[in-house]
Amino acid sequence: MRINPDQINEINRSSAEVLEQSYSQLADQLDRKNIDVDKLLHKLGDFQVAIPSWALGQGGTRFGRFKLGGEPSNLIEKLEDIGLLHQLTQSANMVSLHFPWDSVLDYQEVKAKASELHLKFDAVNSNTFQDQIGQSHSYKFGSLSHRDKSVRAQAIAHNIEVIETGDKLGSKSLTIWLADGSNFPAQHNFQQALERTTASLEHIYQKLPEDWKLFIEYKPYEPNFYSMVIQDWGTSFMLANHLGDKAYTLVDLGHHLPNTNIEQIVATLMNQNKLGGFHFNDSKYGDDDLSVGSIKPYALFLIFIELIYGIENNKANPYPAWMIDASHNTKDPLEDLIQSIEAIKIAYAKALLVDQKALAQAQEENDVVLAQELIQDAFLTDVRPLLQKSRVKKGGALNPLGMYRQLSVRQHLIDTRGSGSTATGL
Repeated sequence: MRINPDQINEINRSSAEVLEQSYSQLADQLDRKNIDVDKLLHKLGDFQVAIPSWALGQGGTRFGRFKLGGEPSNLIEKLEDIGLLHQLTQSANMVSLHFPWDSVLDYQEVKAKASELHLKFDAVNSNTFQDQIGQSHSYKFGSLSHRDKSVRAQAIAHNIEVIETGDKLGSKSLTIWLADGSNFPAQHNFQQALERTTASLEHIYQKLPEDWKLFIEYKPYEPNFYSMVIQDWGTSFMLANHLGDKAYTLVDLGHHLPNTNIEQIVATLMNQNKLGGFHFNDSKYGDDDLSVGSIKPYALFLIFIELIYGIENNKANPYPAWMIDASHNTKDPLEDLIQSIEAIKIAYAKALLVDQKALAQAQEENDVVLAQELIQDAFLTDVRPLLQKSRVKKGGALNPLGMYRQLSVRQHLIDTRGSGSTATGL
């Protein structure tokens, strides 16, 4: 489904006067603080976050999955849904594919559709945490860390195939999330499992094109609850350093134990020029994959303060690859993604308001109270008029979620694709 730009403009006009009033008030407020509003609008307009192909269908739990209707049943339809998101938000022009869920039969067709929708391909993702139909060896007891060399060879070959597929589509990075681990003490030898994983990653790294990056994800538990082979950022960082300059750590907000200081992890990795990718979601207990900003918006804001500082001060660190990584158990996935994009950009905009010079001075003088006041003043500012103004200037929706509902997009997708269509992936 594509929305006629005239429809977007017409619906925007109905709220244009209210926007101008709220935006003018905020712009005056920021101007009094010597904040360049035009520069803010430019940065907000440039910010893009990748949408993973697996996030376009209804999510589930271990106990069941409830169909939504109108889900994309092939890669072309997934691209169409992401194109729709980008039309509305003007912040989702990147697609992250996952293989073999998104196996490509016609590369020219996929590239042509992406070009038509003004989309580009971000990091590609491999899958060695599931057994696929026709697969020779099982990953039940591991993949890149498996004791059996033939299983490791199969997992390595899959990752290399994903690199080759991504290269044909114009991607420039591979993300590896390794689900290998153990559920019981003594199930495997920790050192040997890590050594085998390191050797497997070396084989994959050697096949990276010269201008590619490798992102190594980590997770403290699940699907294995006694140990994970790459269980924390330190292990990922160690592996990335071992592999070379094209390897980086990837931070997923949900992949931490409760109360972990994620902003400090971000700062440390950027200081070492090894933060490559960042996956957005939110959580209450663990890797809940909830809508971004729905539980801990202040924590997300604090993380963005470190990200912005790192982008400005750690020039050898690549600009991070942003992606939303969520599972939509009870929401319309497109509505959830719209909400998540909004939450990300709100946190980003608020972090941009922090007076970095004043904050550095307060820190230098050990003025703890002033430091807190500076960041909370930014956090408590309602930046939504900035986001709205930025979207409208680029041809997007003033209120993406409201427009999505006003145009009955989900019903249109159900009418077109049927109520029983199911997206591949999670």
